[in-house]
Amino acid sequence: MTTAGEPSTVVLEDDLKLRSALVRGLREEGFGARGVGTGAELLDVVTTSAPDLIIIDIGLPDADGRDVCLALRARGIFTPVLFLTARSRLPDRLMGFSSGGDDYLTKPFAFEELFARLRALLRRSGGPDPATLGRFALDPATHSLVADDIVVRLSPTEFRLLARLAATPGAVVRRGALIATGWPDGAIVSDNTLDAFVARIRRKLSALPDAPRITSVYGVGYSIG
Repeated sequence: MTTAGEPSTVVLEDDLKLRSALVRGLREEGFGARGVGTGAELLDVVTTSAPDLIIIDIGLPDADGRDVCLALRARGIFTPVLFLTARSRLPDRLMGFSSGGDDYLTKPFAFEELFARLRALLRRSGGPDPATLGRFALDPATHSLVADDIVVRLSPTEFRLLARLAATPGAVVRRGALIATGWPDGAIVSDNTLDAFVARIRRKLSALPDAPRITSVYGVGYSIG
C-alpha cells in the first residue's frame, strides 16, 4: 500500500521470506512498497501504473530478471531499476547495466545501503521519451514478440537486441552497445555475427503487418522505428 508522498516501489523477488522482509523494511523506511514473485506479475503491475522505483532479482522462476528489465525499457517504462541478486561476478554486473538497470546490489546486503541507493536513484531519476513497438510487446518469459493473437518466437539474443533497439526508437544504437546487451561480457562477437542476428530479427518482423523496421546506419549501428 502506498500513501501520498511515499515513493511507490515494486519488489520482484521469488523468495517469499525475503520479499516479505524487503516490503516490510521499505514501508518502515517510508517507501510505498508491494511485492511480486514473477516477471509476468511485474509487467502486469507496472504497465497499469508505473512505480517510482523497481527492485528486481535476476534468478526468477519464469524469466531472467535482466530480460524483464529489457522488456520494461522496450515498453517505454524508464522507472529506475535496482538489481538485487546473489550474482556478484563482474560479467553479471555488467550485463545488468547493459540490460537497462540503473544500480546493482549483491546479496547478502545491508538494508541501510539498499535504502541509500534507492534514494540516490530517486534524486537522479528521469528517463528518455517513451519507447514503442506499436501494438507489439516483448514477453521476457517466452522471449517472444506478442500482439493480439500473433506470437513471434525469438532466441534470447534476438530478444535482447530487439529490446535494446526498442528502448530508444529512432535513435541509433551503436554496435558496441548492442553487443554488450546481447552477449556476456568478454564474449568475442564479430560484426558479421551481430549483422546476422539483426538480419534474422528483420526477417521475423517483415512477416508482421505494421511491425517496426530496423534501419542500418553504416559503420555505426542500427535504429528501429
